[in-house]
Amino acid sequence: MPFDEMLAAGNGVRAPYRRFQSWFESQDPQALAEKAGEAESFFRRTGITFNVYGQKEAAERLIPFDLVPRIISGSEWNRLAEGIEQRVRALNAFLADIYHDREIVKAGIVPARLIDGNEAFLPQMVGFRPPGGVYTHIIGVDIVRTAEDRFYVLEDNARTPSGVSYMIENRETMMQMFPELFAQNRVRPVETYPRHLRRSLSAVAPPACEGVPRVAILTPGIHNSAYYEHAFLADQMGVELVEGSDLKEIDGRIAMRTTRGYLPIDVLYRRVDDAYLDPLAFNPESVLGVPGIMEVYKKGGITLANAPGTGISDDKAIYSYMPEIVQFYTGQPAILENVPTWRCAEEDSLSYVLDNIEELVVKEVHGSGGYGMLVGPAASREERETFCAKLRERPGNYIAQPTLALSTVPILVEKGLAPRHVDLRPFVLVSDTVKIIPGGLTRVALQEGSLVVNSSQGGGTKDTWVLED
Repeated sequence: MPFDEMLAAGNGVRAPYRRFQSWFESQDPQALAEKAGEAESFFRRTGITFNVYGQKEAAERLIPFDLVPRIISGSEWNRLAEGIEQRVRALNAFLADIYHDREIVKAGIVPARLIDGNEAFLPQMVGFRPPGGVYTHIIGVDIVRTAEDRFYVLEDNARTPSGVSYMIENRETMMQMFPELFAQNRVRPVETYPRHLRRSLSAVAPPACEGVPRVAILTPGIHNSAYYEHAFLADQMGVELVEGSDLKEIDGRIAMRTTRGYLPIDVLYRRVDDAYLDPLAFNPESVLGVPGIMEVYKKGGITLANAPGTGISDDKAIYSYMPEIVQFYTGQPAILENVPTWRCAEEDSLSYVLDNIEELVVKEVHGSGGYGMLVGPAASREERETFCAKLRERPGNYIAQPTLALSTVPILVEKGLAPRHVDLRPFVLVSDTVKIIPGGLTRVALQEGSLVVNSSQGGGTKDTWVLED
């Protein structure tokens, strides 16, 4: 049985949910259903949507929002936060090492083939240290809770993690609709994220910066799936949202076009993938990036967040070594454990996965968003056989994990409350300090029994409360 985050054994209510339960029992079900409709209308008016690539119909969608908050006690959060900080510090140390001395490779812990043969590894970053020594400025750590009431890291998102705008908008919506709930519960704030993000980015300004750092967000444009978030964060931070066509290299700086002429940018929070960032350094066909930006970056004229080449640290094959990586760079065992993982590139692991595929979740090493994966227990025999053929053909392209009994939290349904599976993506800011926003994006599988929480696969979101103990 999965761990129920609201109900304790014997149908008692766990401490974090007791005030909510008392409030819920006093509510009119019809009024709550109307509130759910109000929330959807608010999201539609605000334009809180995401795009689904590869689908002609309904490509732009609302992410379903559930009114029942996910509630985490302060003590539970403190345990999580300690493990998250340890992990992100190890990730930055790992990136600094593999682009410099490669001590972890020399120690025989991480195989060189997983680095040198990895498409996310950028030789252009070898020997270069970013301003402040920070590679992953913004990280989203996907966390699950299992039947044993244990937290595990499912994956690290160290390139351009998305979803923080939904975290903030979910909170704003809840505060507008249910102010009395916030009066009854001491909930830690998440709406301060844009202020913390700007401070964190400003703290890693490049050597060329003079005075107050000028920050901007680089977006691929309105057709990107996360464009709403790019525009939202620029507005909330009070910075410019720019596209590659707005920028050019001038006198060793990257400058943006304004009504006052071109002005230099100190820190660029880029939401453009590595391959499209600079047509002179990477994909020559790209029109999304800025010609010459890598040269300016390496000469200290601008800070790029996250740094190019960070994607190797959220590669799923590298993920399988994270316990050893944490131990190597911190000298301590990992506080947050990995989900057990079989590396299909290893002969014994491949044999096990092929023999037990009906019980496992198989993922592409570079996959994301719920795509390119097989959930064995939910797959047909034909689907499993097709995936076995893929595994035999390219075993190094896959890892496998057990099917986890993800924890459940209640959602609002017609008959009241019903449990659904969830995960959690806390957001972490790294500069001269590590700042972990108390909460994060809870993604929920809205279909009964489903384990797939991704919005692109039919999941929804919730407001995530961390209580003050």
